[in-house]
Amino acid sequence: MTTIGILHPGEMGSAVGAAARAGGARVLWASAGRGGATRERAAAAGLEDAGTLAALVAASDVILSVCPPAAARAVAQAVAAHRFAGLYVDANAIAPATTREVGARVEKAGARFVDGGIIGPPPRTRGTARLYLAGEGAARVAALFAEGPLEAIALDGPPGAASALKAAYAGWNKGHAALLMAARAFAAAEGVEAALLAEWRISQPELPARSEAAVRSNARKAWRFVGEMEEIAASFAAAGLPEGFHTAAAEIYRRLEGWKDTEAPPAAAEVSGALALGGRRGGGGTRRTARRAREASR
Repeated sequence: MTTIGILHPGEMGSAVGAAARAGGARVLWASAGRGGATRERAAAAGLEDAGTLAALVAASDVILSVCPPAAARAVAQAVAAHRFAGLYVDANAIAPATTREVGARVEKAGARFVDGGIIGPPPRTRGTARLYLAGEGAARVAALFAEGPLEAIALDGPPGAASALKAAYAGWNKGHAALLMAARAFAAAEGVEAALLAEWRISQPELPARSEAAVRSNARKAWRFVGEMEEIAASFAAAGLPEGFHTAAAEIYRRLEGWKDTEAPPAAAEVSGALALGGRRGGGGTRRTARRAREASR
């Protein structure tokens, strides 16, 4: 039986861990320094607590990093410090250049490296999410998910290929969601939001609902998307493309960070208010800004 260490069981990581268990693997996590919500997710997913990172590294054949993009380097460095010699999979939304940096770091410590990129929501049923993999060990990792809700696909490419695919996909998917929210916020600030929605219903009838969906789907997770948009901006710049689209998208999501961990998604009017308040006050993304937006929308 293959033992997989998950770092860390957030909403996505716990679902990926459960998918690995469905494929027959033993799946570990490390509770040291983690909060109550993480413990609850890990328990619900059936993950085994190794206690410390050192114990997880010592017991794991494969380590799968699923964390916020800004933490990817630190997680890799922490694993490398324990001289992990198994297969390290970075499945985070990071730039290809960052991926190669992470790979070099863990390989120097003795591990083998596979690049990964997850497209889709936390996997509950097969066909909803895919884990793309690149590198010499990609086929081995894909085989671990042959059963269960997460479809794993090995790409014919070196480390960086899976991250590039993820960046291209999310660059549109989350980038256009940020633009939709910003367009509505601008229209609201100028007093023409109702007219914009009316025009959309005539010429692009799917956009009113899509703009509402952008708010419902993204506001509470916006804190996580800031780093992802910054990584995509860096990816575009490295390819000789303008990075401004995604630098701006990062700022849009930064101004919505106040909704992290809230019980219910905000209304579109609240998001429009937060985006405008963030621009005027220079403090977007705080809970204070979100609260002001809620008050302004009443």
